[in-house]
Amino acid sequence: MRIRIAGLAGLFVLLAACDDASPERGDAGAMPVAAEGAQIYTEYCALCHGASGRGDGRLASEMTRQPADLTRLAAQNGGTFPTAAVLSKIDGYIQADSVAPVMPEFGELLAGDTVPYDSGDGIETPTPRRLVALVEYLRTIQAGP
Repeated sequence: MRIRIAGLAGLFVLLAACDDASPERGDAGAMPVAAEGAQIYTEYCALCHGASGRGDGRLASEMTRQPADLTRLAAQNGGTFPTAAVLSKIDGYIQADSVAPVMPEFGELLAGDTVPYDSGDGIETPTPRRLVALVEYLRTIQAGP
């Protein structure tokens, strides 16, 4: 029997919300590094997207739509990592218009201390440091063309 993705996603978000304070959050004033993002990825993303980010996580076979291959984001965007789009997708902003989004919104789970971050428009905007760390990690796992 196929697991209903909406219920599964809701359960995952509730379980993840139980983790209020974790040591991998790093120094609030410092810019996050990819290693911090790797820990966040393992905690929130690997279950669906897989340890390597290729969309082959343990829950992928139970989903009606396969999770994205996160190692191909730059390749699918003309060789440029789509920073702003990735930030928006993870935060949940892009999904606001979706009727039935598959990926849960992680904005509230990654909220907290902010850092000034330029997502590609030349403007440094206060952005949750955990979200920045995750995006910077995803940048490091991009496969070649």
